[in-house]
Amino acid sequence: MTDIRLDLNTDMGEGYGPWQLGDDLSLLPVLSSVNVACGYHAGDAEIMARTVSAANAAGVDIGAHIGLPDRIGFGRRRIALDGERFASHVLYQFGALHALAAAAGSRVTHASFHGALGDMACEDETLAMSLIGAIAAFDRRVIISTSPGTMIMRAAHRHGLESIGIFSADRGYAADGRLVSRRQPGAVLRNPDDVARRIRRFIADGVVDTVDGRAVAMPAQTVMIHGDTPNAVDIARAIRDAVQAAGGSIVPISRLNAGTPGGPPHV
Repeated sequence: MTDIRLDLNTDMGEGYGPWQLGDDLSLLPVLSSVNVACGYHAGDAEIMARTVSAANAAGVDIGAHIGLPDRIGFGRRRIALDGERFASHVLYQFGALHALAAAAGSRVTHASFHGALGDMACEDETLAMSLIGAIAAFDRRVIISTSPGTMIMRAAHRHGLESIGIFSADRGYAADGRLVSRRQPGAVLRNPDDVARRIRRFIADGVVDTVDGRAVAMPAQTVMIHGDTPNAVDIARAIRDAVQAAGGSIVPISRLNAGTPGGPPHV
């Protein structure tokens, strides 16, 4: 890679009422962008407002993390749905975060889909087109972050939205480039040194090593970690240090200049 510019990102605001998941406030100074739960799989109005305020204070980009209405399953269970009808639920979630961000003097720069909804839309072209179409109808400046080469990325291209690939640095990958199930060995990496080695490999060769020892291409510019890992702050710092040691920089997703709207992600 040359001119290494990467976004360092995590999901945030994934609590409810007094319950909090992850040490969001400690993570924010290390990150460049966040994906805020919008009230379906997690989050509520007060948590969203607090997260937006804290993200503004830290100078990081704010993204909508849109999920299925499944608090009990944390949005990780597949639900049969009509894509055209669910488009309204996408706007409902995005619009709530947009209002809170606007009131705080900011805006929603990007969007991603959580858990099972993301998996379903990555595979289903019709569903992806409906979900992305809803966002495009509201704000064509929104950047879509998703796994590279998926139906979501294709839908963003067709709707004229910029899309950027996600590399989940602390999750195991299968030979087909997809994340392995959390029930499988090696699904979640918890050692900061192991994650830093993956980042160095990603920067040097543009690939990620899979759980079965292969290497697959990873055309991504957003490096994501999961904030619910107990030592997520240490992992995030290890990633930032590895990028900077390689001469790169951590940049908010809206300033990556990844290419023309709707174009492929650049590494």
